Amino acid sequence: MASLAKRVELINESATLAVANKAAEMRREGHDIIGFGAGEPDFDTPEHIKAAAKKALDAGETGYAKPTHGIPQARAAVCEKFLRDNGLKYEPDQTIVTVGGKEALYLACLSLLEPGDEVILPAPYWVSFPEQVNLCGATVVYVAPKPGAGLHITPDQLAAALTPRTKVFIFNSPSNPGGFAYTPEETRAFAKVLEGRDVIVFSDEMYDRLRYGERREHLSFATISPHWYEHTITFNAASKSYAMTGWRVGYAAGPAKIIKAMAKLQSQTTSGTATFIQHALAAALTGDQTCVETMRAEFERRGRHMHERLTALAGVTCVQPTGAFYCFPDVLGTYARLGVTTSQGFCEALIEKAHVALVPGGAFGLDTHARLSFANSMDHIDKGLDRIERLLGRRA
Repeated sequence: MASLAKRVELINESATLAVANKAAEMRREGHDIIGFGAGEPDFDTPEHIKAAAKKALDAGETGYAKPTHGIPQARAAVCEKFLRDNGLKYEPDQTIVTVGGKEALYLACLSLLEPGDEVILPAPYWVSFPEQVNLCGATVVYVAPKPGAGLHITPDQLAAALTPRTKVFIFNSPSNPGGFAYTPEETRAFAKVLEGRDVIVFSDEMYDRLRYGERREHLSFATISPHWYEHTITFNAASKSYAMTGWRVGYAAGPAKIIKAMAKLQSQTTSGTATFIQHALAAALTGDQTCVETMRAEFERRGRHMHERLTALAGVTCVQPTGAFYCFPDVLGTYARLGVTTSQGFCEALIEKAHVALVPGGAFGLDTHARLSFANSMDHIDKGLDRIERLLGRRA
């Protein structure tokens, strides 16, 4: 049999999907598994969005999208969303509609990165970021937060990571998996560090509508200055804010030259997102936004509750979630009692002994942590945390 391409050996299986697969396997064996791994809302897609897809299907919108990188209605809706929510004025030729946010990010990597290029990636990071960079032959430069920094890296750390080979800075706020958001002041400080360098910022703002606490202001990187408008690609999707993970529809906006290159690659790979789904995206972005606030408020309630329960556990500390729908506790203090030395071992102990599935923090660049999603019902959250508490005990 022919050998596999070396690029396959450069990447790892998605840890989040691996956890879901392990949980499913144990369920098939008859175990009652509580899963905190899924990064998707437990809400159904709002009715007016589904109705738009049905209407498009009934109207025969089942052919190839024309143009491939987004039908005019969808790209106009993307422009409307960015102006309304982010203060960013884009023209349709600066936008692209993709098969989920993941495709948008990969198309951008393929359009910009070559062997020898460096990409600065703060930890904790979404699992696909380093793998997509590796597939392009570029090098990931990891920057880990200092202890006690609330999972935030600092401008000084960013400055220290810069080299003449730095091509891209990946900025994800609110953070998956960290569940935190950088403040506008911190965001501007990062931009100041990068001044005078020909660096492109990948600003992953997937959770920009899901922010919590007293200060919910979101600052898009591209709004900081005209320079950063021309040097930032802003990524988003319908997946999180509109409970549309399975629809696989994302979008991005940025410099027309880069977007055009991404569209060229898309034309030779996926041929774009299904046409009727793009009509649903347009309805989501331009229709009644009450559904977003309803989900956001419920996620905030659940996140606050999960945080309180996690911080009451022996050996566990946790940053208060201020965005996305994840808690990312530091669980190092439990390792000795559980007889483990890694986050993978910690999660294996929990699924085997408590029948609770979490995602190891090592997959996100911090091996002392684990990720729990609170995109679950409150009953589900409490049932799982009750099991964890029985295993770990409460803080003295």
